[in-house]
Amino acid sequence: MDWLQNAWQWLSNCEPLLFVLDALWKLTLAALLGGIIGFEREHSHRPAGFRTHILVAVGSALVMLTSVYISEAYAGRANIDITRMSAQVISGIGFLGAGTILREGFSVKGLTTAASLWAVSCVGIAVGAGFVSGAVVATVVIYITLNALKKVLSKGQVGKALFIEVKGLEEQIPEISRIIKKTGTPIHSMEILYDAKRRRNRETSTVKALIFPRTPEALKLIIAELQNDENVVDVYLS
Repeated sequence: MDWLQNAWQWLSNCEPLLFVLDALWKLTLAALLGGIIGFEREHSHRPAGFRTHILVAVGSALVMLTSVYISEAYAGRANIDITRMSAQVISGIGFLGAGTILREGFSVKGLTTAASLWAVSCVGIAVGAGFVSGAVVATVVIYITLNALKKVLSKGQVGKALFIEVKGLEEQIPEISRIIKKTGTPIHSMEILYDAKRRRNRETSTVKALIFPRTPEALKLIIAELQNDENVVDVYLS
């Protein structure tokens, strides 16, 4: 077993190789943690999903590793601030977050995904800096916040997802809003969905409205009035 001890001793004294191995496992861990958050976003059909979160986490970890490498390579020859590059990542991630925030109908979508991208970049920086325990705990907390808490909150609500297929989208949006609000029903959000085949012909559009009817009778009244509209092709709940 002397050869094994000699190999281990040589490996321990080979700092460049140790740094490469350290970088390899940190980048792999960053990809794994970012992928966990990205999977949840992808499953929720958000603009930034699995691949985006992995890239952000790996890139942030690489920036931190590069900062450490530069500080060690130029130690004693230059005054290096290893936090400068990572600080630029945290502030610069805003351009990605801005790309995920969209106005859809009467609501703004993507704020949570923008926040998750920023949080994942922080996780990547923590991994790159060697603060692995903090990165793992943060990933668990982020995932619980995105997934489990969403389910808990949804159980306390009585929201209904109402899908309305219409002709003449621009004219019908105000009319749909008027019919719903006439019953005193709050509208949480409205999104425009498209069927792939119909989108090419632009025959009809589907509007998804998340509403909170005060009574079952109010919901029935909304559906009945929408069905009586000649420009409404179909109405259904999900």
